Amino acid sequence: MRLVKLEASSVNFPDPETALQEPNGLLAIGGDLTAPRLLSAYQHGVFPWFEPGEMILWWSPDPRAILVPEERHASRSLKRFMRKMPFRFTLNQQFEQVIHACAMQREDGTWIGPLVQRGYQELHEAGRAHSVEVWEGDELVGGLYGVSVGRLFCGESMFSRRENASKCALMLFCQHFSRNGGELIDCQVLNPHTASLGAREIPRRQFLQQLSELSQRALAPDCWLPQDLSPHDEDLPVFPKDRE
Repeated sequence: MRLVKLEASSVNFPDPETALQEPNGLLAIGGDLTAPRLLSAYQHGVFPWFEPGEMILWWSPDPRAILVPEERHASRSLKRFMRKMPFRFTLNQQFEQVIHACAMQREDGTWIGPLVQRGYQELHEAGRAHSVEVWEGDELVGGLYGVSVGRLFCGESMFSRRENASKCALMLFCQHFSRNGGELIDCQVLNPHTASLGAREIPRRQFLQQLSELSQRALAPDCWLPQDLSPHDEDLPVFPKDRE
């Protein structure tokens, strides 16, 4: 296993199975953050992450954190909160604001700098990156964004300016995504926050196999149209398979 330096003339990536074991999943360095390279990365099961001022680093860790929409978990307190639902939710209506808010959320710095935001904004304009917005009145108080690869959604980041805003956004997105044919959400690396919502780890090889299959399968045509997301849709129960 060796670390590969990406060529400027190509957006191809090495086999993720050749990624380093330590640090876990580091696959390649260099390249750029243009929309074509970002899209190629997600199609290969690879994502960028690096500290400000560093060379761009590309990762494909083993194991991989995933969330099956039907396995989403809401705690008892979150269920009570959502029944009162102080928020409204939209899809793909303020992508630029959401990614900027994700960058501003972290007091200890963020890798989501201007070049990163520009690349994902280009992906959004190409119909491949998407956002969920959480509103309190006319104020944006939470949200998430990521990249679509067929029936798989690669979650990138989320933010909250109110209690439970990002959790509610993920719950509502799981409903919408599943209803339109979505089957898997890539959470990249498991952390306590995503684990509490139902995420779990699978071997990288299994993830790559699912990515290969799901990338060839289309979602419902209206899935990514700008729209309101409602937890009160009578055809879509809020928590069909909750675990206490």
